[in-house]
Amino acid sequence: MTFQASLRKELLEQWRSYRMPIAVVVLVSLALVSPLSARFTPELMKLLPNGEEIAKLIPPPTIMDAVTQHIKNTTQFALILAILMSMGAVAVEKDKGTAAMILVKPLPRWAFLLSKFVALALTLAVSILLAGLACYYYTLILFGPLPLMAWCALNVLLLLQVWLYVALTLLCSTLTRSQAAAGGLAFGLIALLAILGSLPRVGDYLPARLTGWGMELVAGGSAQAWIALWVTLALIGAALGTACLSFRAQEL
Repeated sequence: MTFQASLRKELLEQWRSYRMPIAVVVLVSLALVSPLSARFTPELMKLLPNGEEIAKLIPPPTIMDAVTQHIKNTTQFALILAILMSMGAVAVEKDKGTAAMILVKPLPRWAFLLSKFVALALTLAVSILLAGLACYYYTLILFGPLPLMAWCALNVLLLLQVWLYVALTLLCSTLTRSQAAAGGLAFGLIALLAILGSLPRVGDYLPARLTGWGMELVAGGSAQAWIALWVTLALIGAALGTACLSFRAQEL
């Protein structure tokens, strides 16, 4: 079996198991809700007791409120999807013995792992692409046009973060035989990155900086965070490389 055949198998499994449709529906639905919630939150607050007074305290909604809401929804729910979709990718196949059967074909172990990563990465790329288009359209209707190139850059940066979540979870799935353990370990690693990313100065060079950079681009700023971008790519490569080395040394 070749890498291409393994990738086709993984993509077909993503579709047949409904993981790809579910990821698309979840992220696109949230993308549609983001500009709606930003635009109509003050009006909804007026429906509450003393809502008129509460609504006066809320600043008038702006186009950047829709962008902020989109970033929050995408990062939070894409993180959940990335962990849930990736945590059993290797651990379950090792536990059930299907990994050993597939590798007898023969299929190189690196191809086995990378086909899983690429399939998950493509699934989430399609989901985030469609979510970005949906959010752009509703934001255009409710607020006005966003700068198209900056909006595309923002969504690419969001996607890179999600790919990092997938790579880390796949690494954890390779190191364990339990998808629950893999999910917990991956969540811990991602939480550690988030904590480090919130630290002054240190955070400027870590993946958490990418969303801030994207938001600044949409707002018309000229700030750059190329080091954070290269660090993110390096972490993805390191996670996948470590997973391949570990998997090669394992007894199946």
